[in-house]
Amino acid sequence: MPALGCCVDASVSPPLGYAFSWDSSLPAPELFSSGVPPATNAAAVTTGSHWSTDLSSALYRVDGWGAPYFSVNSSGDISVRPHGTDTLPHQEIDLLKVVKKASDPKNLGGLGLQMPLVVRFPDVLKNRLETLQSAFDMAVNSQGYEAHYQGVYPVKCNQDRFVVEDIVKFGSPYRFGLEAGSKPELLLAMNCLSKGSADALLVCNGFKDTEYISLALVARKLLLNTVIVLEQEEELDLVIDISRKMAVRPVIGLRAKLRTKHSGHFGSTSGEKGKFGLTTTQILRVVKKLDESGMLDCLQLLHFHIGSQIPTTELLADGVGEATQIYSELVRLGAGMKFIDIGGGLGIDYDGSKSSNSDVSVGYGVEEYASAVVQAVLYVCDRKGVKHPVICSESGRAIVSHHSILIFEAVSASTTHVSTQPSSGGLQSLVEILNEDARADYRNLSAAAVRGEYDTCLLYSDQLKQRCVEQFKDGSLDIEQLAAVDSICDWVSKAIGVADPVRTYHVNLSVFTSIPDFWGFSQLFPIVPIHRLDEKPTMRGILSDLTCDSDGKVDKFIGGESSLPLHEIGSNAGGDGGRYYMGMFLGGAYEEALGGLHNLFGGPSVVRVLQSDSPHSFAVTRSVPGPSCADVLRAMQFEPELMFETLKHRAEEFLEQGEGEGEDKGLALASLTSSLAQSFHNMPYLVSSSSCCFTAEATASANANNGGYYYYSEDNAADCATEEDEIWSY
Repeated sequence: MPALGCCVDASVSPPLGYAFSWDSSLPAPELFSSGVPPATNAAAVTTGSHWSTDLSSALYRVDGWGAPYFSVNSSGDISVRPHGTDTLPHQEIDLLKVVKKASDPKNLGGLGLQMPLVVRFPDVLKNRLETLQSAFDMAVNSQGYEAHYQGVYPVKCNQDRFVVEDIVKFGSPYRFGLEAGSKPELLLAMNCLSKGSADALLVCNGFKDTEYISLALVARKLLLNTVIVLEQEEELDLVIDISRKMAVRPVIGLRAKLRTKHSGHFGSTSGEKGKFGLTTTQILRVVKKLDESGMLDCLQLLHFHIGSQIPTTELLADGVGEATQIYSELVRLGAGMKFIDIGGGLGIDYDGSKSSNSDVSVGYGVEEYASAVVQAVLYVCDRKGVKHPVICSESGRAIVSHHSILIFEAVSASTTHVSTQPSSGGLQSLVEILNEDARADYRNLSAAAVRGEYDTCLLYSDQLKQRCVEQFKDGSLDIEQLAAVDSICDWVSKAIGVADPVRTYHVNLSVFTSIPDFWGFSQLFPIVPIHRLDEKPTMRGILSDLTCDSDGKVDKFIGGESSLPLHEIGSNAGGDGGRYYMGMFLGGAYEEALGGLHNLFGGPSVVRVLQSDSPHSFAVTRSVPGPSCADVLRAMQFEPELMFETLKHRAEEFLEQGEGEGEDKGLALASLTSSLAQSFHNMPYLVSSSSCCFTAEATASANANNGGYYYYSEDNAADCATEEDEIWSY
């Protein structure tokens, strides 16, 4: 890029009104010579003229956080390996092709779903569960452990019906169960486990009242392997009383407050001052009361939790060892102990750094985790002469995080840079209306430009802008003149290579709804363009969502970056019609359950994708549009049908007062009310004209065939069934 020059006679004071110009004889500033804004850490690989998919993979750390499920393919798209390391080359799924299938209009063979979009891969879910089970089986066999491992999935991580049902189905050969923390979760767990293994555990955690305990005992009557875990000492009296009235012999667990805890964000739930659990004194009182009631044999499980995202296996082993000491003491006191439930804590490496000093990474893998647990339990039990218990874990984050990808689109990118030099005449007229101080700044700026003193140029440019802002505030400078000054100063900054290179990419998303943990406590997730990764990203950007709040943005990224390397949007680069898709990965746990209705943006559309032998290696087995405007209004106690009737009546009154023939008024009313009704049925997010199925033609077709609007649901890959909904009278 040429440096800044000045067309003046340097032997005299610069006259008012001279212009800046590009001097192509001077070298380009080093800062921008690479064509990519300066960056740190991983982004440094953007320098140089050559680009490849391998460089993109390194830039976005895909091989770190994505292994073994995600990679960059030769087309420059994110590729999904649904079976992990066992995925064959022909089984890999191009994520962009899935997005196109979901979002393309129906008349082009797509599903007509609107962005944002959650893509679920049940095959990945199955592989995660099998990987966890395999790791514990290997640890048990290699260390001579004399009991087995059987996990439970805490449904709070993601209560979606198909996610829970899949886990029960995939986990049935391994006696995999469920954990519930509330009455609704208990109901769904009872329902799903009715089709699972008879040995699968139904662990009942959380605060409990009479109704909760009664429901858990009903589950036991239905021959579900239910364990009521005491979180508070007072719950024991309810369990004893209700179980006697219902004539059900309960299986009881208790949650211990360990001294072991970790210092990260997720460690605050553990330790002596943790929210849940019993102290050693309370545990002894529970044992005594159960003994006096003739129910000490009912106490069979010890549970603890030292926090999510446990950073090291050393900390894990310390906590497991402490808990096993308590377990052994309960055995000594006569309890009928069988299970030790180590809770959650198996961490996810969100940034691929394998660091033990970060809330977004862990310094171990699944195999190391399982080995540390088995070894810690084995050591204490053998030393105490206690029979090895069945090991249970509640590793929800580790099971569901990878299987779900949030896809969203960048619809525009803002920039304050000016691309052309201001004209000489424009500068002359502008300078004439400046006050003397501002003119002095302008003359100093001009002289510094002649001398090539770029730092001084920037100083006087800033002073010039500030003085003109003050003139604007006191009314002596109009808005057109202020805009001209802004353009001059921005042009100077760009010319000397210090203009802010970070753009704001406006994305079709609500951070509060779809990435609540980022907004709540700065949890980082990998965010990557899912295509065009065979091109060099020439921009850096932050992501700004659709909400009306300044917090609705993503400005922190993995690797300690405050911006993300991105591509230009708005062109047909990559053959995608100018559309620019990004994916947020590893968000399958908690984000959907925690998302709210800020600005009344509802949840995303969802597709469920299985690996298949089809030409594109995948089949969409289910698709569900995101909540409509009517759906989110109902959630806030509005009645969309009555709202529509009110607005329709208002339209009738308005048209009745206007001019025109009766037939024209009737057509106008029909058109207006049809548009209003369609607005209730559409999603709250921005609609792309190239993919939206809610065009006027689509509306007319829907009215004729589907009761008023499209609602698309695919129950299997070959057979598409359209669900009908209520008809709104137009």
